[in-house]
Amino acid sequence: MNICGIICEYNPFHNGHKHHIEQTKKEFGATHIVAVMSGNFTQRGDVAIVDKYKRAETALKNGVDLVIELPVAYALGSAEQFAQGAVHLLNALGCVDTLSFGSECGDISKLKEAAGAVVYTQESEEFHNLMKNGMAYPSALQKAMGKFYTDDVLETLATPNNTLAIEYIKALDEIGSFIKPVTVKRYIAPHDSEINKSSNILSASQIRKIISEKGDISQYAPECDFSNIASLSNIEIAILSKLRIMSQSELEKTPNVLMGLENRIYRAVSIATSLNELYFLVKTKRYTLARIRRIILSAFLGITKNDLKNKPSYVRILGMNGKGKEILGAAKCDLPINTSLSQLEKIDDNTKNQAGLEQHCDNQYTLALEKRLGCGLDYTAKPIILD
Repeated sequence: MNICGIICEYNPFHNGHKHHIEQTKKEFGATHIVAVMSGNFTQRGDVAIVDKYKRAETALKNGVDLVIELPVAYALGSAEQFAQGAVHLLNALGCVDTLSFGSECGDISKLKEAAGAVVYTQESEEFHNLMKNGMAYPSALQKAMGKFYTDDVLETLATPNNTLAIEYIKALDEIGSFIKPVTVKRYIAPHDSEINKSSNILSASQIRKIISEKGDISQYAPECDFSNIASLSNIEIAILSKLRIMSQSELEKTPNVLMGLENRIYRAVSIATSLNELYFLVKTKRYTLARIRRIILSAFLGITKNDLKNKPSYVRILGMNGKGKEILGAAKCDLPINTSLSQLEKIDDNTKNQAGLEQHCDNQYTLALEKRLGCGLDYTAKPIILD
């Protein structure tokens, strides 16, 4: 067995993801694939377009063998927190040999060099001074790195998938994991105005747009059930209403709220009548729009900094096939493993808190669906089991 981990959102699963899995098997000899996948909320500060079980099923039909859930606090975290939570789960399984991820550069040696450069720069006085003076984290990092490193290292850091890849490498190094990082060169999907109908590769954001407009995505993605899609707009009023009754001290407890940002959010909430207005009232040069979206959604869901103090406390299985069962048979996991949220909740206080938060957030997700559903479904949901 050569077990490879993949960290993903699959929002939705598309041909680019399928290519990544196929190349991981071809280039690195992976015989089994375990995916750590975000649940019903994603790192861009949004709801997943279809629920986690539908996405898990599509993944299992297209090359993945075992799907486990990334807890919601990490799924809505910064790139660093997202990576740390997912890597922790893969490492905890005790049987994963490699971690495969897509990157624009497709060169693991360049990514490792850039990861080391990021760690060094983050500890430098130059970087801290730029942050103190109000510069956004990505800009401060790029500028400070320019003092220490050549342009080729900066170019590696300049693209989004390379950035996530670097965080995965850092997370592996931080815990001294024996999992080997490997990378597949990512297909570059065209922009909206440049869609090439002769190509079968399209970005996830473009595919989500087509789905929301009830268009045909069969050219770009495997079959999936899109009969009940979710949209943040369906809970927009609920989000605004919740934030209007939150105090500054409550907002301050939200992950990644620093340096008085809670005061800016508090003032903006009293004015904004839409989410887009709220985002742009809060946004500054220091805070990217993606970060603001994550913070607003986390505040609405009641996710706090305490929820990120401890690493994920269990492995929750969303689905598996026969090879997935072989992965579990090989696992030497130091965390409890289960398909049932209610069973995991009974283990100790840490699992109770994490499982309770997951259930609470999923209760809000069901209101974001076109056809709304009731509460408690995450306790009764059955894992996807394929032969």
